[in-house]
Amino acid sequence: MKNKYIVLFIFPLSLLVLFLLPAKSEYTRGADEKGFIGAETCKECHETQYESYAKSVHSRKAIKGPAAQDACETCHGPGAAHVEKGGGRGVDIFTFDKGVDPEARSARCLTCHERTPGMDLWDLGVHKRNDVSCDSCHDLHVGGRQKPREPEVCFDCHKDIKIDANKRSHHPILEGKIRCSSCHAPHGSLSKYMVKADDSRELCFKCHADKRGPYVWEHAPVEEDCQSCHEVHGSSHGRLLTERIPQLCQNCHDWSRHPGTPYDSTASFTSRFECLRCHSAIHGSNSPQGGGLRFVR
Repeated sequence: MKNKYIVLFIFPLSLLVLFLLPAKSEYTRGADEKGFIGAETCKECHETQYESYAKSVHSRKAIKGPAAQDACETCHGPGAAHVEKGGGRGVDIFTFDKGVDPEARSARCLTCHERTPGMDLWDLGVHKRNDVSCDSCHDLHVGGRQKPREPEVCFDCHKDIKIDANKRSHHPILEGKIRCSSCHAPHGSLSKYMVKADDSRELCFKCHADKRGPYVWEHAPVEEDCQSCHEVHGSSHGRLLTERIPQLCQNCHDWSRHPGTPYDSTASFTSRFECLRCHSAIHGSNSPQGGGLRFVR
């Protein structure tokens, strides 16, 4: 008899609870148990963003990516609660806004890209340590490409390099013959300045193989570091030199053998008073004679 009264009490109470619970909206009725609602629902409010996404590499079902999983919600998280609350930027949804922790933004990308070639040293890279996230350089929607492209995307932060690249003597970065990533590993490296070699000279020799040697008579600065005499990105002096000749040469070679010629109003960007007029084999010489030691032609 006691059990009978318990049932009679619980049954109407259950009906009351169900009546008081809010009904699901038309958007969230189709949501699965994890709160995913599908890209078509996102499109109803974010049509521009969806069209941009549809053109990107992320939307291709042939690759492992968001479209193969939950489309928009792979990166932004389940959208049911976001829709239920009427939307709004950052309301129960993950956004890639600048105010969001950079590490959290990158973590979303690494969910799929952790094993992408070149990403194995991301945690050790300078960019991560300086709170640069993936979306700082990459457009997550259209094309999945960098925005707008190298070198402009790099120059946004590295303005000092932009100045060097615009100097009269410079590596052909602006001309598009080489890119920043030709020498640097933007996703991380164990070497200084994230260069793609343990020894920076190896990068120079990839394009300037004629300077590699070996030589019978080696010029010490070349053997030590190309940057002893040359700037990397750009210079106000010819051949990317750190100083004009003969001043550059006289940093190591004093005037005791023969005097150098100072620059005056008659000197120019490519002066006729150059040490290289006689010492043309300045990177090294294979001359069988002792004169090769002076790197003369």
